Amino acid sequence: MADPVDKDSKTEEATEKKVRDTIEQGKLPNSRETALLASFLAILIYTVFYARDAFVDLGLFLSVFLEKPEAWPLDTETDVIELYKSVMMAIAQAVTSLLALLVIAGVGASVFQNVPQFVGERIRPQLSRISLAKGWNRLFGLQGFVEFLKSLAKVGFASVVLVFTLSQDHRRLLAGMMTNPLEFAMVIRSIGVDILVAIVFVMALIASADLVWSRFSWKRDMRMSKQEVKDELKQSEGDPIVRSRLRSLARDRSRRRMMAAVPRATLVIANPTHFSIALKYVREEDSAPLVLAKGQDLVALKIREIAAEHGIPVFEDVALARSMYKQVSVDSVIPSQFYQAVAELVRVVYSRKSERRQLT
Repeated sequence: MADPVDKDSKTEEATEKKVRDTIEQGKLPNSRETALLASFLAILIYTVFYARDAFVDLGLFLSVFLEKPEAWPLDTETDVIELYKSVMMAIAQAVTSLLALLVIAGVGASVFQNVPQFVGERIRPQLSRISLAKGWNRLFGLQGFVEFLKSLAKVGFASVVLVFTLSQDHRRLLAGMMTNPLEFAMVIRSIGVDILVAIVFVMALIASADLVWSRFSWKRDMRMSKQEVKDELKQSEGDPIVRSRLRSLARDRSRRRMMAAVPRATLVIANPTHFSIALKYVREEDSAPLVLAKGQDLVALKIREIAAEHGIPVFEDVALARSMYKQVSVDSVIPSQFYQAVAELVRVVYSRKSERRQLT
C-alpha cells in the first residue's frame, strides 16, 4: 500500500485534468455564509415589502374569528376540519411570500457560486462519509477550526447588534407600548428592519471573506505533488518508454513497407551511400514520378542492394539526392522543381530499355 502524500509536498498547482475531474465529481468550493446571507436578505425583503400587508390581513381574519366565535360552530368533526383549513389557509397566505423568497434566495446563492449540475457521485452511498477518523478531522482540523471561529464571530456579532439596536430603540419600544396594537406592531416591525439591515450588512462582509476563503481552500486542497503531476502525465499521454517503443515499431513497419515497394521502382537516385530515393514512373499510369522509398546510411545501402538484385538503374547524383531526400515524402509525387532533373534520368532509363529490346 502506497504511503499517503504529505501535504507539504503538494507544491504544484492543479492541472486542468485534475480540476475537470474534481468539478465532475461535484467537489466545488461552497460558502455557507453566502447562502445564509441570501436567507437574511430574503427575510429583509419580506419584512419591508410583504410582512405588513400579510400580517394585517392575518390579524383581521383572527380578529373576526375571535369577535364572532358563534360564526364558527364546532358541533361536528366536519366543522373542526373546516375551521382548521381556514386558519391554516390564512397563515399560509401570510408566509407564502416568505417561503418563496427563501427558496429563490437559496437557489440564487447556489447558482451565484457554481454552475448547477447533476452529480450522481454525491448521492452514491459511501462508507467514507461515516468514517470516525474523517469526522474527527472535520471537527478538529483546520476546516473545523475555521468553521468554529466563523460561528463564534456570528454569535458574538448577533449579540452586539441586538444589544446596540435595543439600546438605541428602547425609548421607541416603550412609547409604542402606550399606543394601539396596530401602531405598536409597526414599531416592532421598524425595529426588526433595523436589526435585519445591520445583520445583512455585516453578513455581507462575512460572506465575502468566506467566499474568498472557500475558493482559496479549494485550490489549496487540489494542489499536487511533482510525482502526481508526472503520474498524471503518464496516464494522459502514455508511458514515455511505451511511446518510444511504439514509435520504433511504427518506423520498422514503415521501413519494411518501403523495402517491399523498391522492386517496383523505375530508378534509384543515390549520394552515393548516404542517401537513396527510389522512384516509380510509368507513362501510362503516373502523372509524375512517385516516391516509393527513401533512406539514409544503412537504409540507403539496403535500397541500393535491392535495386541491384532486381536490375533497377541507380544514378549517383550527390546534389540531387541530398536535395530530394530533404523535400520528398514516401508515397507522394516529387515536387515540381525536380521534374526536369528526374525527367532526364527517366529518359535515360527508357532509352536503355529501348536499346535492349532492339538488341534482342
